[in-house]
Amino acid sequence: MVSPVTVVKSEGPKLVPFFKATCVYFVLWLPSSSPSWVSALIKCLPIFCLWLFLLAHGLGFLLAHPSATRIFVGLIFSALGDAFLIWQDQGYFVHGLLMFAVTHMFYASAFGMRPLALRTGLVMAVLSGLCYALLYPCLTGAFTYLVGVYMALISFMGWRAVAGLQLVGTAWRWTELAAGSGALLFIVSDLTIALNKFCFPVPYSRALIMSTYYAAQMLIALSAVESREPVEDYRLSKVK
Repeated sequence: MVSPVTVVKSEGPKLVPFFKATCVYFVLWLPSSSPSWVSALIKCLPIFCLWLFLLAHGLGFLLAHPSATRIFVGLIFSALGDAFLIWQDQGYFVHGLLMFAVTHMFYASAFGMRPLALRTGLVMAVLSGLCYALLYPCLTGAFTYLVGVYMALISFMGWRAVAGLQLVGTAWRWTELAAGSGALLFIVSDLTIALNKFCFPVPYSRALIMSTYYAAQMLIALSAVESREPVEDYRLSKVK
């Protein structure tokens, strides 16, 4: 098991551009009422930096580890979703929703189906149902179905991320903790978006949405560093 100190020393410097880009977004705080390609670039910049974070481990690493590749592809669709949501008031909200739905499918595929953890899945299904029941009276038209499908997908992704989490014992790995925490933060971010858009104004919604979203994406990207496939085999092959 890799110690947290070792993780910070090895992965921290690669995340510096992400933290700087995130600070730029919050410092500039461009008004959402005036969408532009500049605001889209500023919003997507932290996700671009997470692309670079994964690429910094080498293209060979991504090619050798399908789960890391799927997370990388998920980040690409996330950036597309972010760009579409810049113009959500101009009719592109559904486009963003679809991009993030694809993101969650790639993330769920990266997390895999082992261990199955059916009880965890049941808990996630119940919580997802309760959240949808809260939103349902506020939904109209196609959103009644689109939001339901999206919630099912993000809950499935959350289940697969949390399923591998073991906080005690020799099987504990920090990457599973990163994946599970990231997935739960993603759910919090998207639930806040849904409440704010369809039900009632959420105080400080944008700050809450973006802070949890960027943290979620960072943690999910970090979870790819020690993939479900044997990273040690890849490192040994490089030495040979």
